[in-house]
Amino acid sequence: MSAGESGLPAIGSWGFDDANWSIPEHQSRIEAMRSLRGCLPILLLVLLAATVASAGDEDNSIVSFTVIRDYNGKPVRNASVVLHTIDNNGKQKKGSAQLKTDADGKTSYPGLPYGKVRVQVIAPGLQTFGQDYDVKDKTMDIEIKMKRPTDQYSIYKDK
Repeated sequence: MSAGESGLPAIGSWGFDDANWSIPEHQSRIEAMRSLRGCLPILLLVLLAATVASAGDEDNSIVSFTVIRDYNGKPVRNASVVLHTIDNNGKQKKGSAQLKTDADGKTSYPGLPYGKVRVQVIAPGLQTFGQDYDVKDKTMDIEIKMKRPTDQYSIYKDK
């Protein structure tokens, strides 16, 4: 069976003969590929260094939260945990992060900067929680106990 009968092109018709590679267009493509090949190890090193730097960031902490009910110890699912960084005067800085707890009442925030942080927790049917924490360890576990709402007081008398 010859090359034409098999349905495959003949060897000489593939366009890879030496004469075609001397065309300047092909030379510029070859040079571009060679320059990219030289840049590839540098690009990989930069990406690796960036990954290591972000994974080993010494200025950030991994903070885990567990939100439970104070009166029975059961987890609070879908509670909103709001984080505000605060300055040395106790004033909130711009920006915040909002997390939601899972079915076990847990959530976490990797990459929280060291320093003071204000934590607010809001859940339907429970008192809103708020407290300031000093984040100074690489990992930190915070357990928050949510209370039932209390009676509200009013200056107005019922008639």
